[in-house]
Amino acid sequence: QVNLVESGGDLVQPGGSLRLSCAASGSIFSVYAMAWHRQAPGKQRELVASINGRSTTNYADSVKGRFTISRDNAKNTVYLQMNSLKSEDTGVYYCTGGDSYPWADYWGQGTQVTVSS
Repeated sequence: QVNLVESGGDLVQPGGSLRLSCAASGSIFSVYAMAWHRQAPGKQRELVASINGRSTTNYADSVKGRFTISRDNAKNTVYLQMNSLKSEDTGVYYCTGGDSYPWADYWGQGTQVTVSS
């Protein structure tokens, strides 16, 4: 069992940056990969980024070059660094973990990111 708690969501202006954190109460080694999903208003939930135990990463085309997912195994924490934020990045961001695609057997409660001037 892995419990996930996200933090770091905020209101930010377009072009700004945020770093989301996901603290796991169980070991993130127990799942094959960790990921971030987001739910934008009126849109389907989207897999944004994932990272496996070997730190191999994958990104949605919409965030490539702007977002970076990373993990600190000693702290059982996963991060999402978001740069050059756009209004379309607005949504609730969920930290997830799982053994098969889309890495979503476990979910956090979500953290709100709002990009607006």
